[in-house]
Amino acid sequence: MSDATKPLFWRDPRMPHVELRKVDDGRRVCYAPHSHAHWSLGAITAGESSFRYREDCYHVHAGTLVLMNPDWMHACRAIDDRPWAYLMLYVDTDWLTELRHQAGLLASPRWQDFATAVIRSPTWYEGYCHMAACLLEPTRDLLDKQTVVVEYLAALMHELAGQPARAVARAPAVLKELAAYLDAHATEEISLDDLCERSGYSPGHLIRAFKQHFGFTPHAYLINRRIQLGQRELKRGTPIAEAALNAGFADQPHFQRTFKRLVAATPNQYRQPSLEK
Repeated sequence: MSDATKPLFWRDPRMPHVELRKVDDGRRVCYAPHSHAHWSLGAITAGESSFRYREDCYHVHAGTLVLMNPDWMHACRAIDDRPWAYLMLYVDTDWLTELRHQAGLLASPRWQDFATAVIRSPTWYEGYCHMAACLLEPTRDLLDKQTVVVEYLAALMHELAGQPARAVARAPAVLKELAAYLDAHATEEISLDDLCERSGYSPGHLIRAFKQHFGFTPHAYLINRRIQLGQRELKRGTPIAEAALNAGFADQPHFQRTFKRLVAATPNQYRQPSLEK
């Protein structure tokens, strides 16, 4: 893999609420449907790609921002092997919730999803790129980086608060309970029979209903959660083989293959971020 196709991950332990990913050549980057536990904000910096977000599909190009709510299924890929590049900011949901609450945009410190999926404003795009450049610049002070992130995200939160709400059907309580069960037991072996017994649904109905509301089958949801656990382990410095076992995978090769499919990076690339601070 050339340097251009290798993803760069920026993290700073002094700013644990944000993480930045930079890809200069995304033609070999193809994400399987997945979701994140955090809120994500990306910028297409060159070329074009397709962006699938739940049931919708967007054609995005340089100058476009894409937004992903926590736990919302999405995927992206190159179009006919055309070049594209992007930046992706991952923001801790609790931290962003508190920022919105302190700004008077939430009545209580409880997360609320955003209606907007795509922003095509040059002003917001240029502001995003300025923020990302600040984070990636090793000579910038910590206070400078913190200020730029808070100022940009606080302003964007006010902008998004004025957007019309998007109607999204709420999952029935029984499906929410199943999702919570999968979250709590993600590293364990779970059978379809177990889930049917807990829900009272038939196997076929359970799979269809779960996918309708969460964008994944129960198995895909479980694997996605395991990869999130693996990412958490890797960021702590856990060796890859140990991270695989802790995340519920039977062996390291299976973990590495699945990680590459959902994160579009190897576990080793993910656990070794840029040293630029």
